[in-house]
Amino acid sequence: MPQNTTLSTYLASGKDLVLDGALATELEAHGCDLEDALWSAKVLLEQPHLIKQVHRDYFDAGASVAITASYQATPQGFARRGLSVEESLELVALSVRLADEARQEYLAANPGPRPLLVAGSVGPYGAYLADGSEYRGDYTLSAAEFRDFHRPRIAALVEAGADFLACETLPSFAEAEALLALVAEFDVESWFTFTLRDSGHISDGTPLESVAALLRAEPRVAAVGVNCVPLELVTPALESLQGVSDRPLVAYPNSGETYDAVTKTWGPAVGVQGSGTLAGAAADWHDRGARLIGGCCRTTPRDIEGLVANMTPREPA
Repeated sequence: MPQNTTLSTYLASGKDLVLDGALATELEAHGCDLEDALWSAKVLLEQPHLIKQVHRDYFDAGASVAITASYQATPQGFARRGLSVEESLELVALSVRLADEARQEYLAANPGPRPLLVAGSVGPYGAYLADGSEYRGDYTLSAAEFRDFHRPRIAALVEAGADFLACETLPSFAEAEALLALVAEFDVESWFTFTLRDSGHISDGTPLESVAALLRAEPRVAAVGVNCVPLELVTPALESLQGVSDRPLVAYPNSGETYDAVTKTWGPAVGVQGSGTLAGAAADWHDRGARLIGGCCRTTPRDIEGLVANMTPREPA
């Protein structure tokens, strides 16, 4: 599956990467009902061809990274549907195959030098809880419990051929520590992105400086940043990270609308300094160290097209 490149070597070449946008938003646009604890992972069970179509749509829009539909795909979550551990992990592996099939189809129709990478999504324990706690980080597990929760999915993603892991939407320092140990255990590259309480702290209150210090010790972490956060928090968060992190930064925020984790509904966008769009903010984020930029909830292939059009290409160093 991999195209003889890794995330870290590509970033070391001096180029930037455009990520994809929201998966769930596009699945809903295709008619999927995601009012379910499994969220987009539900579609792995019911209509996997739509997941491949969304990946292809983002590649067509100019994205170079597809993030798999495994964010909320866990044996514990699928057990509620009566699936065995083996059946659940096969669905995790399927999420990688679907992204790779979309990649291969795109490359067959559009041969060229642009790299296309598949990131295996590793969502937090809070995503499995499906109660909005990935935006609070108010759950407590031991280090061993965190590792036991995440290990089977990571093993399935690695075995299925994901190019690297996207350990994403992380609200908890303790959970990040456990995931970092698994990244070392499986010898797999990764990026780590966090949700935020404010521009200087992740959701459980840990300062971004402490997060950066933790990740500096692990060479397999290729990038660090934020995702699934409001647009207006991205610039100050990147400023906080830029001064303390020695890794390229990554940012893929929400569309700008506000999310109520209790009612699970979206409200109007709040004011954003500068241009309140991904495309409008990309240059500013790039100036603050972001080398990987994309979209999270409520973003679409159209947003990624705009992002591609507005990002200034950088030549290899």
